[in-house]
Amino acid sequence: MTIASVSTIRSTSPIGWQDALERGHERAAQTLRGITRLEVIEERARVENGKITEFVVTLKVVFTLEGASD
Repeated sequence: MTIASVSTIRSTSPIGWQDALERGHERAAQTLRGITRLEVIEERARVENGKITEFVVTLKVVFTLEGASD
């Protein structure tokens, strides 16, 4: 039996949503082991003076708990 946990994180990028997703995954992988899935639950963009200055994604990070399988 495998037990999983879910963390919700927010990541940003000045380049685009894909870059924000990749940055979020890279950062989560520094702390969480066994990541099995990422789910984008929200995309936003910050606009200043009529231009997009920051892309923001909110992610659910699914990871398995160590020692939880039989």
